[in-house]
Amino acid sequence: MATDTVTLKIKRGEAGGASRWEEFKVARKPMMNVISCLMEIQKRPTTADGRGTTPVTWEASCLEEVCGACTMVVNGRARQACSALVKELSPNGETITLEPLTKFPRERDLVVHRQRMFDALRTVKAWIEIDGSHQLGAGPKVAQDDQEVMYPLSRCMTCGCCVEACPNYNDRSDFMGPQVISLVRLYNMHPSGRMQAGGRLDALMGVGGISECGKAQNCVQVCPKGIPLTESISVMGRETFERALFGWLLKA
Repeated sequence: MATDTVTLKIKRGEAGGASRWEEFKVARKPMMNVISCLMEIQKRPTTADGRGTTPVTWEASCLEEVCGACTMVVNGRARQACSALVKELSPNGETITLEPLTKFPRERDLVVHRQRMFDALRTVKAWIEIDGSHQLGAGPKVAQDDQEVMYPLSRCMTCGCCVEACPNYNDRSDFMGPQVISLVRLYNMHPSGRMQAGGRLDALMGVGGISECGKAQNCVQVCPKGIPLTESISVMGRETFERALFGWLLKA
């Protein structure tokens, strides 16, 4: 039976420091999510046993599962806090556990530094090189079949859920992560992006590339957008293999 309060157990700490657990209770309201619970704690930073503490630090932006900023580990699973509803996490008064992502350096409490993911996007040039300095006219047409493949891939928000679940993505590995592989597939399918396809494939064949994927398939299980990550890994595996065999015949 649901109670009139929500209990949250939060793993806290400073950058490079030791972790500690603090427990909080907030009044239960209809349609609460984890973000609204954290906002209540921020207004009154008092632990469940009545001890005053500092406000919990966390990140959020869009509050509609689009930006990926509020990713954290909720009850042991990486997900967005904005779409994590209390009525589903704690229907009968169960404690909700919040932890920062473990694959990135912690800055404070639930905030981590995800620069490694953005550096990987830079490595594979995950953008379309159109400088906008002159009129290009109407853009190239994209076949309907290609659009149906590209749209799910374009929903990636670099949130970090897939790399948090990936056993090959850690501080002992250079693996760039499944989201990078999927985005290379997306940009290489774009009519303009295809002009730099060879360079992106070369990047995937380098250090931290597709060969370091262990095929655990955890990534596709936690992706909040349902992106077919394992399919992308398979497709790009074939394309990088062909590039390795016949790339010397082609112009990048």
